[in-house]
Amino acid sequence: NVGQILLMHKEQGHWSVVTKEKEVGNAVAEVEEMKRMGVSSTSVFPGTRTHSSDRTMDLGLAEDHFSRPVGSFVASDIEQLKLAIEECKKLILELPEHSERQKDNVVKLIHLRLKLQELKDPEEDEPNLRVLLEHRFSKEKSKSVKQTCDKCSTIIWGLIQTWYTCTGCYYRCHSKCMNLITKPCVRSKVSHQSEYELSICPEIGLDRQDYRCAECRAQISLRGVPSEARQCDYTGQYYCSTCHWNDTAVIPARVIHNWEFESRKVCRSSMRYLALMMSRPVLRLKEINPLLFNFVEELVEIRKLRQDILLMKPYFITCKEAMEARLLLQLQDRQHFVENDDMYSLQDLIDISTGRLSCSLTEIHTTFAKHIKLDCERCQAKGFVCELCKEGDILFPFDSHTSVCHDCSAVFHRDCYFDNSTTCPRCARMTERKQDEEELDVKES
Repeated sequence: NVGQILLMHKEQGHWSVVTKEKEVGNAVAEVEEMKRMGVSSTSVFPGTRTHSSDRTMDLGLAEDHFSRPVGSFVASDIEQLKLAIEECKKLILELPEHSERQKDNVVKLIHLRLKLQELKDPEEDEPNLRVLLEHRFSKEKSKSVKQTCDKCSTIIWGLIQTWYTCTGCYYRCHSKCMNLITKPCVRSKVSHQSEYELSICPEIGLDRQDYRCAECRAQISLRGVPSEARQCDYTGQYYCSTCHWNDTAVIPARVIHNWEFESRKVCRSSMRYLALMMSRPVLRLKEINPLLFNFVEELVEIRKLRQDILLMKPYFITCKEAMEARLLLQLQDRQHFVENDDMYSLQDLIDISTGRLSCSLTEIHTTFAKHIKLDCERCQAKGFVCELCKEGDILFPFDSHTSVCHDCSAVFHRDCYFDNSTTCPRCARMTERKQDEEELDVKES
């Protein structure tokens, strides 16, 4: 396998194998070129390990790595390095197969390529930013992280290849593959159409797709000839192996209808779309599947906590101390929790199923209630006294033992409110006051 270049070195009296990712990236191009010139990878790296002399192959950039066994050359600038690389390649072809000298010169070739990459300025060749099909491609600086090109499905060797990543959908590709891209940026779809497919795997059949990939229109079949047909569990459609890498993701429709969180295989575009939509609050559960609250107790608990937080919000936005402490920023990752109590993101539902959201939201609820009821005198002054029994402590609308009048928002003990056969005292006063004002206006007119 050309992609796994094994470098041998002597360590503590025995041979061990060291895989160097950077050296692999440099050597691949050279070994492929040598293969085209008639030298196989097995001839350069024979399967049997032959013991060499006491000399150790140092994997650093020591100066002796740039010295030729017969004669010498100086590798100090780019032109000289290129010449040295060509001479080293010729020498490898001339040396006997399975020889130690041939292996040593392959190692030298690797380090010459490393030195050339260090001296070469990559900014001279490619622009830092390119815009294509609503993608905003940014040139990557990392040279050691191994990635896979989303266009050609081959490895990106960052040390010797220029590559780009879309800042919107994180689509990665070689510089040479950019002009071949046909997929628009998924983030534009998220911006224009922020909604999920809510049918479970809406398959239409491979024959309805004319036995072609739903994205690139390449020919596919279930038998794998000429390309394997892979179904995306999110869209229900079939894709080729270039557009579908067997990535997995949680499917929103299965969560909402079955409360199922098992990851399913999806195509590349669906994977990116679901990743970008993960934290967007676009699911109104009480309209999509209201029966879910009857079977999932955690949902009921979270809904109650969210309702309480909405009742606490007016205290915070009128409290100077709460604004200075920025209490509401504790929910900045779930901003919709301080705006409504019925919208959920897919990440919310995943965190509810694992119990993570319940723990964090309960802790925030406790902090908010402590500020209002104990720490802040201004917030305490905005509490209520039960006008039905006129007894007990100060009441707040988010207390578990209270009830709130839907018309005037007055707060009462729950038992008092439901046992009282008369109307709300505050509503009665407000109605009486309004009638008096109307009578006064009539007399004055």
